[in-house]
Amino acid sequence: MTAGKPAINDVKSRAWQRMLSGRRLDLLDPSPLDIEIADIAHGLARVARWNGQTTGAHIFSVAQHTLLVETVMRHETPRVDQRVRLAALLHDAPEYVIGDMISPFKAVLEGHYKAVEKRLLGAIHIRFGLPPELADEIIQTIKAADRGAAYLEATRLAGFSESEARRLFGRDPGLPEATERDYLTPWTAAKAEKRFLERFNAVFS
Repeated sequence: MTAGKPAINDVKSRAWQRMLSGRRLDLLDPSPLDIEIADIAHGLARVARWNGQTTGAHIFSVAQHTLLVETVMRHETPRVDQRVRLAALLHDAPEYVIGDMISPFKAVLEGHYKAVEKRLLGAIHIRFGLPPELADEIIQTIKAADRGAAYLEATRLAGFSESEARRLFGRDPGLPEATERDYLTPWTAAKAEKRFLERFNAVFS
């Protein structure tokens, strides 16, 4: 081994993160037993969407985004199954350890980011009683709500024109004005964490 450079096995042995819960999560081979919803909520509330390029006194967090996605889904499909709502809340959960990347940069990384993300999401699903891989119909339902949320975030917070957002994300989902105002006003990290946990507990119970 060259002096000052760690061996490959040494690097692999350190591919984990210590969580505030005390869990040690292996990023390359994650175990559902090392996943806690409190860690997910805490992490997602402190990860910025749009690389932080949004208006407001606070970042627009991934935690707030996932709540917006689930809200858009319930607006568009009011009778959607509770397990699908849970899957929507958790669709970006891997970002509590690997962060959020804008889609253009994910494309540059090709499959590497996606492979780690897929393993983490599978472990998260198992931890909370979902199948490791969702049915395509459920995936498409979540993606449709995700695009609706992205349209709102892009036009209300990230400086996109409506025409540009329509081209990239599709249509405005048409949320009620009061709902839109609430979910598109960036919250503090503490508020985002609290509301994420509250909604998770309501859906998971």
